[in-house]
Amino acid sequence: MSAPTPRGRKQVHLAAHFPGVNSTTVWRDPDSRSQIDFSSFQHLARTAERGRFDFFFLAEGLRLRERKGRIHDLDVVGRPESLTVLNALAAVTEHLGLAATVNATFNEPYELARRFASLDHLSGGRAAWNIVTSSDAFTGENFRRGGYLDRADRYTRAAEFVEVARALWDSWPSGGTPRTVRHSGPQFDITARATLPRSPQAHPVLIQAGDSDEGREFAARTADIVFSRHGTLEAGRAFHADVKGRLARYGRTPDQLKILPAATVVLGDSEADAQERAAHIRRRQVSAQTAIATLENVWGRDLTGYDPDGPLPDVDPVPDGELAQGWAHMRDRFGVAARWRALAEEKHLSIRELAIELTARQSFIGTPGSVAAAMDEHVRTDAADGFILVPHLTPGGLDEFVDRVVPLLQERGVLRTEYEGRTLRDHLGLGHPAPRQEESA
Repeated sequence: MSAPTPRGRKQVHLAAHFPGVNSTTVWRDPDSRSQIDFSSFQHLARTAERGRFDFFFLAEGLRLRERKGRIHDLDVVGRPESLTVLNALAAVTEHLGLAATVNATFNEPYELARRFASLDHLSGGRAAWNIVTSSDAFTGENFRRGGYLDRADRYTRAAEFVEVARALWDSWPSGGTPRTVRHSGPQFDITARATLPRSPQAHPVLIQAGDSDEGREFAARTADIVFSRHGTLEAGRAFHADVKGRLARYGRTPDQLKILPAATVVLGDSEADAQERAAHIRRRQVSAQTAIATLENVWGRDLTGYDPDGPLPDVDPVPDGELAQGWAHMRDRFGVAARWRALAEEKHLSIRELAIELTARQSFIGTPGSVAAAMDEHVRTDAADGFILVPHLTPGGLDEFVDRVVPLLQERGVLRTEYEGRTLRDHLGLGHPAPRQEESA
């Protein structure tokens, strides 16, 4: 058995994202397998556990996106419901955290608190909830309340949702009996008793991904992990400092929140080889159709007559034009179009090349040694606390990283060689919340 990771150096926290309906997966690659078969989820999760990752992460899609009334080509694969998948993975993994994205807009606190407590008990304390919100009426059509929630109310509801869920998780102390939780607020009015005692880690780990000012404030007040999109050293350091600087007003310390940006990794036997592989992957990820769709979401008009390998449209966006449903609504179309035109002109980019540049996540491209060094630098200099890795292939997209980069991170003393704790909170160094004593939320 390997020795425990040396103390004293800032550790790199790693998570594995199972890519779903997005522009990351290269569907046409011969090594790309099912997005639905349990064997795919199991392979990626077991690879992550072999690499001593903190957790396995599933996104959520509540409705297939549409363009011009037809299902978008990247969404036809579908996706099983996340908590169902993670409960199954709990039986075939031992240490790996299990994180599900579940919408706080279209669910209820009692039912969702019970489902996450169930996963936490069944997994021995490895559950995590990625809290997302929505003001999207298109998605809301699938639910009884529809798209009723104003954008300004998304985080108001989410904050009250978490407050009620925490009261329920705390309401049945070990060795005691469940207290009644009474809560009356703008969003929820309930009188309830939990059906499960406190779970092995007290509360599931809470993840949040909003980048607006209200999203950052919500994270500082509520989250254990921030799923960030700021991946460069400069942007990462600024975001890291801003969010962690907000913690003190909520009585929290910087080590109580982990910031983990999404990242991709492309390895090569040389730097040139890795760059060539990365360019090839990006061209395959962004098809001509995807490139045009990316611009149509901003321009709000049909652009299929434009050459994806030609210049950007010379026409202005349509302020209220909507060709796509299920994408984030673009509020400042003229400003975004102007910035995109300036970027394309500065770098001499075609439509497709611009889409490739705009949709790229933070990438680590290089040899295993240079990638390990770059990851260590990001964490050591407070640009991040680790990374949520998004492979371009399922289920084998992390195999090479675990085989070639993980041993180098372990040699540096920044990644565990064995799991030392039992729960996901142990892996992350977060500690377990103390039970609250009040009778109601």
